[in-house]
Amino acid sequence: MYCDRVHEAGYYELLGVDRSASVAEIKSAYRAKARASHPDAGGSPAEFHRLRQAYETLSDPRRRADYDRGLAPAPVRVRRRPRDFGEDPSFVATIPPLDPESLPWWHRGGECASPATPERPGHAPAAILLGWLLLVVLPLLAGPLLLTIWLLLATAVAIWLVRRHLLLRQARERFASEFGRTVVFGRPGADADQWGERLTAELLERYLTRLPSVRIFHGLAWPGSVFADVDHAVLAGRRLVLIESKTWLPGHYAADEDGTLWRDDRLFRGGATRLPAAIEAYRELLPGVEIRGALVVYPSRAGEITTEEDFEVPAPPMTPEQFVEEIGGWLAAQPSTVDVEVLRTVRRQVVG
Repeated sequence: MYCDRVHEAGYYELLGVDRSASVAEIKSAYRAKARASHPDAGGSPAEFHRLRQAYETLSDPRRRADYDRGLAPAPVRVRRRPRDFGEDPSFVATIPPLDPESLPWWHRGGECASPATPERPGHAPAAILLGWLLLVVLPLLAGPLLLTIWLLLATAVAIWLVRRHLLLRQARERFASEFGRTVVFGRPGADADQWGERLTAELLERYLTRLPSVRIFHGLAWPGSVFADVDHAVLAGRRLVLIESKTWLPGHYAADEDGTLWRDDRLFRGGATRLPAAIEAYRELLPGVEIRGALVVYPSRAGEITTEEDFEVPAPPMTPEQFVEEIGGWLAAQPSTVDVEVLRTVRRQVVG
């Protein structure tokens, strides 16, 4: 099977890009048009095939150079795609071993490994310094009247510090009474086809619990729902990541801003995600909380999963290694702060 000859300007016009367009711009234009012209979306198979030819020519530097010189694209035999035999029911992926020393955020978690508290220290260090000045330094510089004033102020500061200490201790006791030492809430799916969720649960506990503030959730409902709409979530301070576990065929995966998924530069019809909508729902539930999403993808048969590594989109596909490095580093910005109200709200969304 050989590519048809097409007029020189046809490919650029077909994709709607300038002749100076970068490969990234060509890919973006192709994706936008492929969604509308794909046969599954009601488009013409011939038009989609020609669009694909244009993309394959202009995204290849050598073929594009020939094309731009006014030559017809060199006859290129279309490579046969390896036959996908579908999922292997007997195949189960494993969590790849990661060297913690290779994770940029790992020691940040270790250095801050102190008991998580529901409150921040606030202005206590500054108050202690002020009290030291009032009690020690200033009396040496003042007369009797000023000394009396300073002693009264010092007494007030000392009372304030003691009261604050008692309130903080009471808050810690209430926190321990409500949450105990629980770090993981809920359970991953137990069905045979939900082994991806169980792998992600193990991944989260093995690595992200390095951060003392981290709380892990499995099976969360959207606000107003009673079903487990979100596979997992991880909370650290006021940062929350919503996660879906996916078991997909080996290949190269990417996602667009609207959640459209791609596999090997083709529209992916073998799966979908609701994470973009879930993120918006949780942003309404938790105003002021930073929320992002991640698709942790495992191969459903022997083969390799790779991703485009564009982690700025709402629901980027990630390998387990990429997830631990990227999301772990993001959560490590608030390694030892637990926001009780946010924790309480997210925990209420756990189903069952």
